[in-house]
Amino acid sequence: MRTKELTIAALFAGIMAVLAQVAIPLPFSPVPITGQILGLFLTGALLGRRLGTLAVLLYLILGAIGLPVFARGGAGIARLLGPTGGYLWGFLIGVYLLGWVVDKGNKFTFLRAAGGMLLCLVVVYILGALQLAYLMHLPWQKALLLGVVPFLPLDMVKLLLASVLSVKLRRILKQAGLLSFPH
Repeated sequence: MRTKELTIAALFAGIMAVLAQVAIPLPFSPVPITGQILGLFLTGALLGRRLGTLAVLLYLILGAIGLPVFARGGAGIARLLGPTGGYLWGFLIGVYLLGWVVDKGNKFTFLRAAGGMLLCLVVVYILGALQLAYLMHLPWQKALLLGVVPFLPLDMVKLLLASVLSVKLRRILKQAGLLSFPH
């Protein structure tokens, strides 16, 4: 792996950390509304499976070792193992699948980006709701009401925004020689 690729992965981990600080707590849920999902979508769509997964892994490692990169300045292993940690673990699997979708096929399109992001979001929601339900001793339906349903409308807006942005940004980054894409 080249220095340029590592630097770009670190930059995207930083972008996710900054977007995580855009956090709105919900009084009825331990899960805040954040900008992390937007960063996750852009990371997977722009970097693909390999670099996107590396960027998210770096983000999780930085948080695990104590840097305040998680929502509302959170950090530490306790965040990964706590009620909202499933969402963070979901980021890793979700970005891999998103990257896999965008790396496949002949052409990167809005629909390919949106489809990959939707798959990513479903994984994040499932793992997040599972850990939330388990650690808070909630029935599955209650975990969905607290940890998924309130986020769906805004996350769909983020998905659409990230899909549009990623198509444009991918073309710009390729022309600038900052990233090389298979398609």
